[in-house]
Amino acid sequence: MISIDRVTKVKGRATILSEVSFEAHPGRVTGFLGPNGAGKTSTLRILLGLDRPRSGSALVCGRAYAELASPLRTVGAMLDGSGAHRARTVRAHLRWVAASNGVPDSRVAEVLEVVGLTDAARKRAGRLSLGMSRRLGLATALLGDPEVLILDEPVNGLDPAGIRWMRDFLRRSAREGRTVLLSSHLMGELAETADDVVVIDHGRVVKQGTLAEVVGAHRSLEDAFFALTGDPR
Repeated sequence: MISIDRVTKVKGRATILSEVSFEAHPGRVTGFLGPNGAGKTSTLRILLGLDRPRSGSALVCGRAYAELASPLRTVGAMLDGSGAHRARTVRAHLRWVAASNGVPDSRVAEVLEVVGLTDAARKRAGRLSLGMSRRLGLATALLGDPEVLILDEPVNGLDPAGIRWMRDFLRRSAREGRTVLLSSHLMGELAETADDVVVIDHGRVVKQGTLAEVVGAHRSLEDAFFALTGDPR
C-alpha cells in the first residue's frame, strides 16, 4: 500500500506541492493524472526518497522508502528512462542491479522474458529504441518481484501492441495483489487500465476516487480531466 499524507514541498518562493494526500491500494491500479508541472514527478520523487518534503509523509507499506531493508524487493520503480549506462548491455545492467540488491542472477532471464527483451539482451542500452528502453526500465523494476510498482509514463514510446501488452501486464499485476501506481497523459489508455484515479493540478489534489467517480457525469476521463484542470488535452 502507498500512503501520501499532507505532503507539502516548497522551492524558493514557489509552492510545488500543497497538502497532497491520497492512497493506492493492493490489488488495484491507481492512475495519477495532471498537466505538465502539476506536481506528479515531485510527488513520486518524494515517495521514492529522491527528494524531501517540507512537511507530511510518503510511505510504502507503512515505511519511508529510506527505511526499507530491501527496497527492490518491496518497490519496483520506473521514472525517467531505463537508468542504464549507455555502454552497458541490457543483460549486464540487470545483472549489476540484481547483484547490488542480493537478487539471484537467475531472475535476470525471467524478467527479460516477462518484458519481451530476451532477444535484445546483448544490445547496449544506448542503442535501444524509446520503447525498448521503457521495457528495460520495467525489467529493472521487476527484478526483486516487488509488491508495489511505481511507474511514470510506462507506455511512453511503446507501439500499439506494446501499449496493449503493458495494459494487460498492469492489470495482471493488480490481480496478483500488487499495488500499482502509474502516471500517464494518455487518458484513453488510462481509462482502460485504472481502477482509481487521482487528479493533481498546481500542486493540489483536485479530485480522487474510483474511475467512475472521477468521470462522473462527463462523457470520458479526458472530458473530466479538462473540466477539473482546464488542460485541453
